[in-house]
Amino acid sequence: MTRIHTAGPSRYRYLDPETLMRLGNLNLVARSAVEGFISGLHRSPHHGFSVEFSEHRPYTPGDELRHLDWVTYAKTDRYYVKQYEQETNLRCYILLDCSGSMNYSSGRGPTKLQYGSFLTATMAYLMTRQQDTVGLVAFDHETRLYMPPGGSPAHVNEMCRRLEGLQTGEVTRCAKPFHDLAEMIKRRGLIIIISDLYDNEDEVIRALSHFRHKKHGIILFHIFDAAELEFPFAKLTQFIDLETNERYQVDPKVVRDAYLTELRGFIDRYKKACSDSDSEYVLTDTSVPYDFLLRSYLARRQQMR
Repeated sequence: MTRIHTAGPSRYRYLDPETLMRLGNLNLVARSAVEGFISGLHRSPHHGFSVEFSEHRPYTPGDELRHLDWVTYAKTDRYYVKQYEQETNLRCYILLDCSGSMNYSSGRGPTKLQYGSFLTATMAYLMTRQQDTVGLVAFDHETRLYMPPGGSPAHVNEMCRRLEGLQTGEVTRCAKPFHDLAEMIKRRGLIIIISDLYDNEDEVIRALSHFRHKKHGIILFHIFDAAELEFPFAKLTQFIDLETNERYQVDPKVVRDAYLTELRGFIDRYKKACSDSDSEYVLTDTSVPYDFLLRSYLARRQQMR
């Protein structure tokens, strides 16, 4: 049975015991090698002399003789040293968009920020359960909240507490907080981004490339409201920009085709950028239960592993 590190089943809004039980024993495992120091589910890119055999390399003066492979020497008349992979934990950062546009809901689900908060709390719990550490960054045009990675139950509880107090902010400007974080993080790890990405695509993609240049793995959850994907409006409608408060009187029948074409291009650019950089892209909307999204996604990752 899944056990939850809280004082009661409803202590935190975004960490639901029943959801965690439905997710069962699924693990959030990084596809790429990561650095670390605690035995966990991930292999380190650094070679040591413990845990699991990896490969041979030629002996060089100064290597300890106890690591020589005498069986290989008998076969080849050459000295080779056994190398092993060290097991390590994963350091993860969850980057949650709290800009004004994330406050939107058409009524078919929670706001995008609430949906992202459910994802954040649940993934943080899963990460720490598998002996990894997880941090939280909330951003709009700058970093609004920063929690360094931690792996204790108290750390997850504090993260949930802060999520409950998180409010939507101002305009979306992903690039600066992303670049700042990429420069700050010294050890490679996993970057999980939860955002509607309503920003200049070229600037965001360059910022994502900065993470990949630093050898971080990336999972991008691209979050929409169902109405943003379907544009079901029929009558003359006033739309309000949640980040600038500008108002637009629009006849949906006139703009619907152009809007959906532009939206498809917007999504496809991010999909392609993620594919080209070997990052993972997950498209969803807030009408999809977040536990169903995570369960299907994590099961697919586990099969890939």
